[in-house]
Amino acid sequence: MNEQITGALFKQMVLHGAAAITAQKQAINDLNVFPVPDGDTGTNMSMTMGTAVTELRKAAPAALTQAADLTASALLRGARGNSGVILSLLFRGMSKGLKGMETADAAAFAAAMQQGVSSAYKAVMKPAEGTVLTVSRLAAKRAVEAAETEPDVEKVLEEAIREGYETLAQTTDMNPVLKKAGVVDAGGKGYLLILEGMLAEMRGEPMPEVSEDAACREKADFAALSDEDITFTFDTVFIVRKTVDRSLDPLRTYLGSIGDSLVIGEDDDAFKVHVHTDTPGAALTEAQKYGTLELAKIENMRTQAEDLAAGRHVQSTDDLDAVEQALEAAPAGGHVVAPPEKKYGFLAVCAGAGLEAVFKDLGADGVVSGGQTMNPSTEAILEGVDAVPAETVFVLPNNGNIIMAAQQCAALTEKNVVVIPTKTVPQGITAMMNVDFEAPEAADITAAMTESLSTVTTAQITYAARDSDFDGFDIKEGDYLALEEGKLFGTDISLTSLLERLAVSAKERGASFISLYFGENVPQEDAEAAGQLFEKTCPDAEVAVLSGGQPVYYYIVSME
Repeated sequence: MNEQITGALFKQMVLHGAAAITAQKQAINDLNVFPVPDGDTGTNMSMTMGTAVTELRKAAPAALTQAADLTASALLRGARGNSGVILSLLFRGMSKGLKGMETADAAAFAAAMQQGVSSAYKAVMKPAEGTVLTVSRLAAKRAVEAAETEPDVEKVLEEAIREGYETLAQTTDMNPVLKKAGVVDAGGKGYLLILEGMLAEMRGEPMPEVSEDAACREKADFAALSDEDITFTFDTVFIVRKTVDRSLDPLRTYLGSIGDSLVIGEDDDAFKVHVHTDTPGAALTEAQKYGTLELAKIENMRTQAEDLAAGRHVQSTDDLDAVEQALEAAPAGGHVVAPPEKKYGFLAVCAGAGLEAVFKDLGADGVVSGGQTMNPSTEAILEGVDAVPAETVFVLPNNGNIIMAAQQCAALTEKNVVVIPTKTVPQGITAMMNVDFEAPEAADITAAMTESLSTVTTAQITYAARDSDFDGFDIKEGDYLALEEGKLFGTDISLTSLLERLAVSAKERGASFISLYFGENVPQEDAEAAGQLFEKTCPDAEVAVLSGGQPVYYYIVSME
């Protein structure tokens, strides 16, 4: 029986809760369907809790208020995604409820849980039923009710969890997206797993080993979802350090008018925003009226949904936190910075020996290995930048998911870093072909490279890893998939059939120059046959067949 929670006990409870969610993070990922099936709720919640674990292990808080404050502060800074931010708010509100307390009895702890719910609801502009908010609210309500007659904190928390699971079972019917996929809310289940871990610590039970059990996992039917389930395109997350003392309510109102899924986490020095919007630039501009923008992350959720529907691995990393982790993990002394020997230098990101050779032949000083499914960290790109012996280094990310990470390098090096927003390898190659290495100003090179991006169309052919039904396409595992400008172009059991359709598209676009970069698993003779197909369909175009050596994609096609 536990009638009081001390600082030392709360610390262990949080550590146990973190272990519990980490052990089950993949099972939570498999449930995630809202607002886009990116499968990262478990990972986000696990890594968010992990930041608290790191800080708590460095401390020995005797008073409960110290342990709760330390936990809340770490979670706010380490929050990943919508689910992580809400989780951090639940604990931040709890820390406010426990402020100044050496210990807490059942009633005080239950009241603190309820204050955590209030903090979370206040931060979310348009709270939706059938989410972690609903689960946490009814769980806390039951805790307060039980604490009126029950002095044992264990039993009060047990009652809260029981009510939480009853509510969780109802979330499927509360939310149309969850009902469509046939699962319960991922965030709600993750939160209950954390509470269960905290309860297990109070009972003296051993922490779970951090392993993932794939058995008995309930998976969402992601194929049932389509593009229409995504209201706003960009998942936008950023941190602003306050420079003015003013309420964030006007900002909440504004962001709510241009997007949804709004969550704002705040402490005395800074605030962190998560919002889905079609105009991320407007959100960032408005937020800067309240302070200085420190870090930001923007992801295209429609592209993520298309990747998932196409059977590819979906990258759902939070670039903001990945940058922080990469910098923290950097070895003492850092890496070597090459002194400037020339005015301009160029760094490209790509995967495949053939593509690397193409960029170097065009004048790139260095290449960072990475691309689809293997985005390099900011630290990896920074090492590449610093290794280029130039005053100004132009970086070609060649992937939309790498642009933000590359942009972070500007503040981390003495070199002048210019990121050209290339989203595909063909765009990067075209940009390099438009470089005037003798240009008097970096701005001249930037303008020429950027303007050239609109002259090239990119197509890619890969495969489906599983069955799916997306945007009118009935996709079967093993089918070939073609994408054009990032959108699903077609699917077929015949690779030749897709190549023929892409060749027709190239002809209709009036392409004069067509380059086929074939992947690591494509035989030379097959690639040459593909080139002949394009030559036959587009007799007026100049067609080149080159070994790219890239993984994942059989062909990357550039049409200019």
